[in-house]
Amino acid sequence: MLIQIKNAGMAGLPSVLVPYSNIKFEIANLLSKEAYVGVVAEKGKSPKRYIEVEILYRDKKPRINNVVRVSKPSCRVYTGVKDIKAVRNGYGIAVLSTPKGIMTDKLAKKEHVGGEILFNIY
Repeated sequence: MLIQIKNAGMAGLPSVLVPYSNIKFEIANLLSKEAYVGVVAEKGKSPKRYIEVEILYRDKKPRINNVVRVSKPSCRVYTGVKDIKAVRNGYGIAVLSTPKGIMTDKLAKKEHVGGEILFNIY
C-alpha cells in the first residue's frame, strides 16, 4: 500500500485505490492526520472494498518522498519506549503497532508504550 501511494505521487496522480483491510485503513487515517496524504475514504461493498487515498503535493512534489519498511514477516523489529528514535531528526515519522493501536513514534512516547516498528516515512 505504501509503495502504491509513493508511486502514485511520483506519477503525479490525484488519488490511488488500494485493497481494503483494517490495518491499511488505520495506517491511511494516521498518514492523513500527519498530513502525508489527503482525504481517506472507503469505497465499494464487501467483498470488493477499496481505500481511496488522495495524494498531497507541496510545490508540485509529493509529500511522501521515501518509505523504509522496518519490520518484515521474516524479521520483526520491536522497540521499547526508551529506544524509540526520531526519524530524520524529527522531519519524518516512524509508525508503530502497539497494544494501544497504530500510532506514530511521538505519540507512542507520549502514551509511554513500545511495539513493533512497521515503517519509517519522510
